[in-house]
Amino acid sequence: MGTVHQSEGHGGAAAIAVDAAQPLPQHVAHVRARSGLRPDTRRILVRRSLIVADLAGLSLAFTLTVAIFGSSAGGAHARPVYELAVFFVSLPAWVMLAALHGLYQHDEERMGHSTVDDFVDVVHLVTLGAWIFFIGCWITGVSSPRPGKLIGFWLLATVLVTACRAIARICCLRSPAYVQNTIVVGAGEVGQLVARKLLAHDEYGVRLLGLVDEEPRQRREDIGDVKLLGPGSRLREIVAELEVERVIIAFSNISDARMAEIVRELGGLDVQIDIVPRLYEMVGPRVDVHAVEALPLVGVPSMRWTRSSMLIKRSIDVVGSTFALILLSPLFVLIAWKVHRSSPGPIFFRQTRLGLNMREFTALKFRTMWADTDESEHRAYIASTMSSSATGEATGLYKLERKNAITPFGHVLRKTSLDELPQLINVLRGDMSLVGPRPCIPYETERFKPHHFERFLLPAGLTGLWQVMARAHSSFGEALDMDVAYVRSWSLGLDLRLLFRTPLQMLRSEGTA
Repeated sequence: MGTVHQSEGHGGAAAIAVDAAQPLPQHVAHVRARSGLRPDTRRILVRRSLIVADLAGLSLAFTLTVAIFGSSAGGAHARPVYELAVFFVSLPAWVMLAALHGLYQHDEERMGHSTVDDFVDVVHLVTLGAWIFFIGCWITGVSSPRPGKLIGFWLLATVLVTACRAIARICCLRSPAYVQNTIVVGAGEVGQLVARKLLAHDEYGVRLLGLVDEEPRQRREDIGDVKLLGPGSRLREIVAELEVERVIIAFSNISDARMAEIVRELGGLDVQIDIVPRLYEMVGPRVDVHAVEALPLVGVPSMRWTRSSMLIKRSIDVVGSTFALILLSPLFVLIAWKVHRSSPGPIFFRQTRLGLNMREFTALKFRTMWADTDESEHRAYIASTMSSSATGEATGLYKLERKNAITPFGHVLRKTSLDELPQLINVLRGDMSLVGPRPCIPYETERFKPHHFERFLLPAGLTGLWQVMARAHSSFGEALDMDVAYVRSWSLGLDLRLLFRTPLQMLRSEGTA
């Protein structure tokens, strides 16, 4: 379908090129054949794993509940084994209820879907299922459940089902069957940007086979040897021959009418299709899709928030930061002592940052650099990584390597993000929030585009969308766009999901610039 070579584009940069008359490259032509896997293995693997996880979590929760609270059955049915048998018979109904909540379909549709994203639906499942089961037992006379037992099962089931789902997803990520053959339609700026993001995240379970386009732009330096597989007019043929499972459409040069036709044709090939919206800069994670006479409309969320929502957000900040400071106080003292002993200078690094409505405040961090380090190098780096087309370091990461400026203990703090622990004090003071846009240095605004100033509509955060979803894998310009996306899509639910996912990201962290 197309052998691949590189030609020199204008400006001397290597451009992606293809000879569409030749067969597909051998390195991708038989990817699935070599693995011996069916195209729908990810769907089957994830669904079966999550069903087993739900059954295990529910069974363990009910068994522990009966062991702790005893049987609620009476008369001839006074033995716990009878109540357990009735519950196990009801398990298929629990699976059906979980399916109605969409708990088995999101993983095959969404890259990066996590157990945290399922938590609310799991709570709904356990709450509704528990009431239906116990009320049914009471009506039929099988048992007379006590309130304490009902609450105990609800708590145990919520925790254990969530934990079992997390374990199941970890096991799935380690299986070759989880990886999806993926192509990106469009080899322009956006298409190559999508390719770079896919290559940076192994946890998405994506095997990027190549790009599809008629007129590719100059190749980004950070997408490696990603190939051009052919023109968009041969998309269906490419998908069929490579047994592609996911197609991401990112502004191909093919006409909209022809692309719509191809998408309809792909519908019969059991392929997951993702489309980058034309105004993707304006569309955040929490868009509302509605319709006018079946014509779909994408609603951009309003950036107006009620006082009660802001009060709840602030209350979470106060309670959360207070609890964290008390719980982590021994670690706080230990790090302070190590910073003091490891190098001359103050324990805290103080820097002016911009928060809500661009109000200046002094952000606190544990000092990780030698005293009086020049900031001009950081200024230059910010300027060089402002564009989404900017390339990262040799490691593929976007972080300023200043090894000579960072103390030995500072490397440890940055790698674990523990240098940011004192910002809990900023949260308690009201300078920052637990979740929000990255606290901005004043000189960084010199590089802002007009829409980037929307990030100041909410207080800066200790963690946020950028820290959880990308961190050092994104350029400075992309980080700003994610801050804006967070503000445009803000909700208390989004804050809680980001908070729950932050500890895992700290363990994966590559550090910050």
